[in-house]
Amino acid sequence: MSILIITFVITFYFLNMTIYHFSQLVHRQAEKYGKRTAFRHKDKSTGKWISTTWNTFSQQVKTVARSLASIGVQVQENIATYTQNKPEGIVVDFAAYANRAVVIPLYATSSQSQIEYIINEAEIRFLFVGEQFQYDNAFRALKNCPTLERIIVFDRTVKLDKSDKTSVYYEDFIKYGQTTEMDALVQSRTDTATEEDLANIIYTSGTTGEPKGVMLPHANFLEAMRIHDRRLVSISDKDVSLCFLPLTHIFERAWTYFCFTERIRVDINLDPKEIQNIIKEVRPTIMCSVPRFWEKVYSAVQEKISSMQGLSKKMLLQALAVGRKYNLIYRREEKKAPLWLRVQYAFYDALILRKLRKAIGIENGNIFPTAGAPLSDTINEFLHACGINLLYGYGLTETTATVSCFDITGYNLGTVGTVMPDVQVKIGENNEIYVKGKTVMKGYYKKPEETAKVFTEDGWFKTGDAGRMKPGAGLVLTERIKDLFKTSNGKYIAPQALETRIGEDKYIDQVAVIGDQRKYVTAIIIPAYEALKEYAAQKQIQYRNLEELVKNQKIQSLIQERINELQKNFARFEQIKKFTLLPRAFSMETGELTNTLKIRRPIINQRYKAEIEAMYV
Repeated sequence: MSILIITFVITFYFLNMTIYHFSQLVHRQAEKYGKRTAFRHKDKSTGKWISTTWNTFSQQVKTVARSLASIGVQVQENIATYTQNKPEGIVVDFAAYANRAVVIPLYATSSQSQIEYIINEAEIRFLFVGEQFQYDNAFRALKNCPTLERIIVFDRTVKLDKSDKTSVYYEDFIKYGQTTEMDALVQSRTDTATEEDLANIIYTSGTTGEPKGVMLPHANFLEAMRIHDRRLVSISDKDVSLCFLPLTHIFERAWTYFCFTERIRVDINLDPKEIQNIIKEVRPTIMCSVPRFWEKVYSAVQEKISSMQGLSKKMLLQALAVGRKYNLIYRREEKKAPLWLRVQYAFYDALILRKLRKAIGIENGNIFPTAGAPLSDTINEFLHACGINLLYGYGLTETTATVSCFDITGYNLGTVGTVMPDVQVKIGENNEIYVKGKTVMKGYYKKPEETAKVFTEDGWFKTGDAGRMKPGAGLVLTERIKDLFKTSNGKYIAPQALETRIGEDKYIDQVAVIGDQRKYVTAIIIPAYEALKEYAAQKQIQYRNLEELVKNQKIQSLIQERINELQKNFARFEQIKKFTLLPRAFSMETGELTNTLKIRRPIINQRYKAEIEAMYV
């Protein structure tokens, strides 16, 4: 009897572990879980959530796959999507994989010149666009993109140019696939799909130069699915994931595919500006995000704490102290907490901490993977104290996202977690992090020289990030090597560490540290304008506009005091000596931020040259 039970458990485990090629994934899941919801999205006109079952998802993929075949999409041909997150974009992805085609996702915020560069390099013939902004840019790009033949528009409300004779709406495009004429062709392509087929070419943001297309074959994704299944043991098909990062971003793309692999329902947020409302509607149990999201959560809570008084403030601070002890000392280390602490935590969690999580929309939270930029230990510790299971990690587009991440227990603050199963990491020259494994990219598209630069002779990928391995603790990320600079006094400065620390402050929104070949370190700072306005009101500071507000001496003194406090643990040569407050934020539209919200230092240095020079007079 015991042998039968063991055999059943092993059989069930391996059946549960089945990871399908993306050309077949949707259809295989539909065969088993057809009537269950695969994903949902919110209809703009009615405000209601619309569910799509695995059966419907599968049928949509088959129809669009036939449509792609009917317009002549070839095996391993590049097609592109230029859209905000939409269900149609996900369907196009899997329909393309069924045809063994390659999908190149473009950021919905990309400019005309940015999409032209990619369309021309990748020789794209067919481009799917989301809304009016993307269509307008794409149509203007036609004259500069000789390979571009047709634009397919997802949103029927988009107004086509009067001279446009080639574009087609998505609802008309799918009519091409409503017959079975192309079934045999699509099926033969699906049957011959291999792990070595390219799945995506994802273009990096290009913080210092022109973007590079990262070639990711299906083998990379399938390995990512496997190792995440092994690592993230707390998830199940009972979880609900909220998709709100751009699906162009490797983090959200790989995470959403992982959710589909694990049969986890995905709720798609169509408008990033609505995330605060949507998260409260969905109440997700899991959600991947970048540190910027959690930084804003932390700032909001700190602002709330600062406005509180008396007993309510005292109780909240006590709840956080108890949560910190319970979650970071005992639960993190898998130790049984003393009875008195368990009782205290249960009390404060029910009375305060759960309400705090509910105010965000994550009171049902399981895990929240977070990566893409540095996250301060202060914020990380605070969120864990609140009972939010942040799985902080590290990865790149070139590694199909995750290289390392926290476990639910045993994680160590100050690290980016332990290395993923079957991924190899070592520290190379200049403390650069090297990675090897089946999730590492094939190379940069049409850029053999650039590819050669990032691989060692024995096949290690050079990440461009500096770090060190902390025995028994995990990987420590210290700096982006390209961002390191040296003052005229010969001292090396790691700007990201300082920016992350200063960025914790509730009055500071964005920071760009300056100092390459300069006598001392300075900073261009974007204040948190709303918090600054509230402070001005409290102190009865008069101003007519933001320009006047940021130049006010009392505001300058406030920021200086807060910077001094935040940077006191940095060496004197690392500390910011002078700063400039700007009356407007860095943005993607002006080129100061990448599509993944990383600052472009060369652009900032050039655009604010006068302000920077004034700090060195």
